[in-house]
Amino acid sequence: MSEIASIRLAKRLAEQQQCSRREAELLIVAGHVRVDGELVQLPEARVLPGQAVTVDQSARPDAVPPVTLLLHKPTGYTQWPQAQDGRHAARDTPPSAYDLLRPETLADVDTPHPIKVLQQHFRQLQAFLPIPLPASGLVVFTQDKRVARKLAEEGQWLEQECIVGVEGKIDDGGLELLQSGLPIPGQRGNRHMPPCKVSWQNERHLRFALKGIAPEEIESMCAAVGLTVVSLRRLRIGRVSLAQVPEGQWRYLMPWERF
Repeated sequence: MSEIASIRLAKRLAEQQQCSRREAELLIVAGHVRVDGELVQLPEARVLPGQAVTVDQSARPDAVPPVTLLLHKPTGYTQWPQAQDGRHAARDTPPSAYDLLRPETLADVDTPHPIKVLQQHFRQLQAFLPIPLPASGLVVFTQDKRVARKLAEEGQWLEQECIVGVEGKIDDGGLELLQSGLPIPGQRGNRHMPPCKVSWQNERHLRFALKGIAPEEIESMCAAVGLTVVSLRRLRIGRVSLAQVPEGQWRYLMPWERF
């Protein structure tokens, strides 16, 4: 497409609709604008004079509300974005879970999502409450400042439910020790970790419900009672669960859900 003959879609729309450039950009990112019948969500997209630019009927130039995305992270994925400075990732750099957040990976689950999937939903996301690289399960990405504040300030004390695969034979009284709070290594005054709920799901899996304990501490907790962790999957943070989201897919946090 010729850069000389083409102009930015936002400029073209502002002239066509006799609105401000900002209002035109809001209409575009909200998914209300089509070029030759094709949905375009980038205000900086280029259009030619002969191309037809149309706007959905009754569309309003309202800001896109912030969203929170709940991803079922596979093992081996980091929660942090890859460097965007043009450098090639090192061969041993783990893939980023950010790359799994795409319209086509939205999970087809019973949880309704009365939200139009927009490219804007995948921008300026913050990740909270990380889990270890070998772990899988629920991770949170949000644009919502209220959710971000909640997770940053109170996330450590939200109950996190994890299913942990283990090998080995647990020490006598080991389950009770996990439940009551293990001694903290290297701490004076016989300090202990917070109590937590631990039970056997089956002979190879423990169910942990933690508050004030990060999931990455589970491996050392299990080692202290004679068990080796072979898998870890987080199912829930506070009152929010994965809700049957398949691995590598995501869903929206619904307006009525609260952590």
